[in-house]
Amino acid sequence: MTAFLILAALLLLLVLRVPVAFALGSLGVFLLWYFPLPLNAVPQRLYGSMDSFELLAVPMFLLMSNVLLKGGVGKDLFAAVQSWVGHWPGGLGVATILSCGLFSAVSGSSVATAATIATVAIPEMTSRGYERPFVLGMLAAGGTLGILIPPSIPLILYGIVTESSIPKLFLAGIGPGLFLASVFIVYGMLYSRFNSNYERIEKASWVERKRATFMALPTVLLAGSIIGSIYMGIATPSESAGIGFVMALLITFVMGRMNWEKMKEATYKSMKTTTMVFLIIAGAKVFSYAITLYRLPQDISTLLTTNISEPGLFILAVGLVLLIVGFFLESLSMLLIMVPVLFPALVGMSIDPIWFGIFFVVLIETALITPPVGMNLFIIQAVGGAKLSEVAKGAWPFALMMLATAALLYFWQGLALYIPYNT
Repeated sequence: MTAFLILAALLLLLVLRVPVAFALGSLGVFLLWYFPLPLNAVPQRLYGSMDSFELLAVPMFLLMSNVLLKGGVGKDLFAAVQSWVGHWPGGLGVATILSCGLFSAVSGSSVATAATIATVAIPEMTSRGYERPFVLGMLAAGGTLGILIPPSIPLILYGIVTESSIPKLFLAGIGPGLFLASVFIVYGMLYSRFNSNYERIEKASWVERKRATFMALPTVLLAGSIIGSIYMGIATPSESAGIGFVMALLITFVMGRMNWEKMKEATYKSMKTTTMVFLIIAGAKVFSYAITLYRLPQDISTLLTTNISEPGLFILAVGLVLLIVGFFLESLSMLLIMVPVLFPALVGMSIDPIWFGIFFVVLIETALITPPVGMNLFIIQAVGGAKLSEVAKGAWPFALMMLATAALLYFWQGLALYIPYNT
């Protein structure tokens, strides 16, 4: 009954549109006061939630992605990929997904990926006859690759919350990320083949390909340096994020794409997002401390392990809960609220935490493109000047593909675990 009342109170605060950070923090403070427990534990928990070297990666990756966004590197990436695959059936759709995948490797953010590629791809694809719902849905789904293909801000936070290896989580995201991108590409090509009202573009010449590739090469090298420095043990994720930010500055300034005004805008936007993320982390830390004292995670873990003995049924139940929660919460809130509650049961059933992190992120991806709180839907709606219903109409086939991928991950766990445990 206590667990039900706590969860009901949290849901009520969220329904009343109390910001997630304040809903979590205020409820946590109330529970600590009611326990009763001296409230001097609250500032200790707030400070402890921020006192983490790994968390430095979050503002650094956000700052780097915003610098690249303001520097217009998305145009270079899209132009380079388009020069190689644009003449294929549905070639612009293929170029869109590949561009999203490449930008994901330097941003770590689904919102940044969706916004960057959408500004280039939407006018290009719609001008050539591609149906708007298909275009908008593909970009909303392609943007979600930003939190699966490493580096990934949600995977960093998951690693911190569960004390799992962040480099292993990054490695585990490669296989599912590439698989999901491939599924999107195949769907885009098949859709274009059976809806042939679009205009095919001519095959680019080798001169055009070389020029476009040369312009995009610095960003590709940036992605390679970030990922390579982490996997070879040269730098931690936080250090590689700092290196990436410096390289992004150099690239954009040398190419004449950055000035102090744009730099100020990128810094301000990164600061706003970082503040939001850290407030949610702080509120979640106080809330998780309070519910631990009330033994809420332990009670839920006992309830699950007592009534669900099969790991498959447990994963199915978790998947259904996350899908429902995803209708109302954005990705980071969903992660920081649900993972501390579910993790004890996860350990009790001997489910690999690295695998579960990838499974969890795939479901978060699905939540990003499902109404009413699908963040990527709103981003694409704003960039494309479209109705939310129009974006959602084009996104639902991609949501089904993500759910199918989540199911496949259960039956083929090697898709996520082979690389981290064999390299």
